[in-house]
Amino acid sequence: FINDSPVPVNVLQDISSRLVDIHSQHQTLLLSDRNFQLGILDHYAGNSGLCEECNALYRELGTLKSELAALDARLERLAGEKDYNEAQYRQLEAAGLREGELEELETEQRQLANAEEIKTCLCGVEELFTASSSSGEVLSVDAVLKEADKALSKVSRYIPEVSGLVDRIDSCRRELDDILSEVSTINSRTELSESRLEEVEDRMSLLYGLLQKHSCRTEAELIALRDDLSVTLSDSTQSEEKREELLSRINKVQDALQSVADELHNRRAASADAFAAAITTSIRDLELPYAVFEVELLPVPVGVSGRDQIQFRFSATGRNAVDVAKCASGGEMSRIMLSLKAMMARYTNMPTMIFDEIDTGVSGSVADKMGSMICAMGTYMQVFAITHLPQVAAKGSAHYLVSKTVDPSTSKAVSTIEKLSAEQRVLEVARMLSGSELTDAAIANAESLLSGLS
Repeated sequence: FINDSPVPVNVLQDISSRLVDIHSQHQTLLLSDRNFQLGILDHYAGNSGLCEECNALYRELGTLKSELAALDARLERLAGEKDYNEAQYRQLEAAGLREGELEELETEQRQLANAEEIKTCLCGVEELFTASSSSGEVLSVDAVLKEADKALSKVSRYIPEVSGLVDRIDSCRRELDDILSEVSTINSRTELSESRLEEVEDRMSLLYGLLQKHSCRTEAELIALRDDLSVTLSDSTQSEEKREELLSRINKVQDALQSVADELHNRRAASADAFAAAITTSIRDLELPYAVFEVELLPVPVGVSGRDQIQFRFSATGRNAVDVAKCASGGEMSRIMLSLKAMMARYTNMPTMIFDEIDTGVSGSVADKMGSMICAMGTYMQVFAITHLPQVAAKGSAHYLVSKTVDPSTSKAVSTIEKLSAEQRVLEVARMLSGSELTDAAIANAESLLSGLS
């Protein structure tokens, strides 16, 4: 929950990492982590803004380079297929494709192939629409029907129902006239042309060949293929232009990244000596009077953190400082880490810091001084220190006892935490001093340690 509102765990983790710094028992191992070392120096130098900018530029550069690699692969593939695609496109473009053309050609081919039979039939129909009178005069169907119309009209004066027949003959006459007109028109435009038949069959052969070659079923699919090839060929040109744009952007981002990396390097180099001196002073206050702490910047290729790698070097004797991971003992590592955390407390604006046995490997007066340093950090932030050393515990302004018990009825372990009263504080510090059996001397010593705090 954040402000009494439920949130996903990842949101809680993201926000809590900005509110609480937890130093676990094994975090001293981070002293050998180059990224951790670099991060501490950058906090000290106030480089957070530059670091974020460097990170963003490096990631942007990586994205652009990935795009360029993908584009180069595509261009290489297009180049290998270019001649083939051009030949295919030219053939389809030269064909002058038109949707529905093949169906029209097939119809025309059937008509041309059977033109002689068609004309014979149409002429026969026209002849059937004519008739001969007894005198040898040729009468059309229309003329015959007109004569029938006149005759029936006379009869209708005597037989009324015949008038209906007159109307029907008149309707048939007009319909037959129209049919004859259309037959004559079709007959007149029907040609016996071997050359046109050859042209149509050649065109059909071309279209059938293209359909088979490209595994298409219709002219529409051939047209779509032609258009796709056109896009592919033009895409090669567009991709070349895009490649030039990508190269230009990559150069700009590389220049910006190099500039930020250079600025980061300069700021780190300017802060390294002062940072090392401050840590050296802090470590010497923890009873390592001759200790030396150094910061060495090492050049590396420009990356997400700039162009520097960092190495913390340490010597307890003040001579021949080497990589801190190779020389420091457990107690020395604890003191170095506490000094670094104390430094971070001033420059990271972290509201809360939790130390889980950061005093491992030390005792006596060193533990006392470490407790004082932890207590001093409380002026910058809220500090929790989990410890088994009475010298450190006695420095706290409030004490909480964490204990674990096993419920006999369920066999489940139960952890509890309770705030201690003034009397309980004395008893717990005394128990840390003497063990399970409290002695008067331990109680007196605990009272002395706690009164020293006040």
